Amino acid sequence: MAAGEREGHDYLQRHRIPELLHRLGELLLYHRPERPREFLIQVLERVKAGKRAEGEYPYLMDEDNLAAMFSLLDVVGQGHITAAQYREALKTLGLSTEDLQFGDDVNITLDVFKEEVKKKMLASWAVY
Repeated sequence: MAAGEREGHDYLQRHRIPELLHRLGELLLYHRPERPREFLIQVLERVKAGKRAEGEYPYLMDEDNLAAMFSLLDVVGQGHITAAQYREALKTLGLSTEDLQFGDDVNITLDVFKEEVKKKMLASWAVY
């Protein structure tokens, strides 16, 4: 890799641009707005407002989506999932599995699942 190319790559990685573009692409495909450029501007404004604590970050998964995902994981309807299932759900959503506070023997309820996934989503946007 040439020096200029390496510097460009390092710049993109340092500012987490590939991850940001990936997230923006996910939101575009999920919402499929009629005016994609304006939608992206609004999303970036929400990220900016979220960083200033003046608004909420954009979420790909709302409460209903999280409940649906939980029910797919809780196939028997026990009202909880395992820590391993929770970890896989985070990976599926492209969220960090670092610093998980649940041991393998812990069962995770829907309320805990929603709360923890939202925290992870918030943390993932806060880095931009």
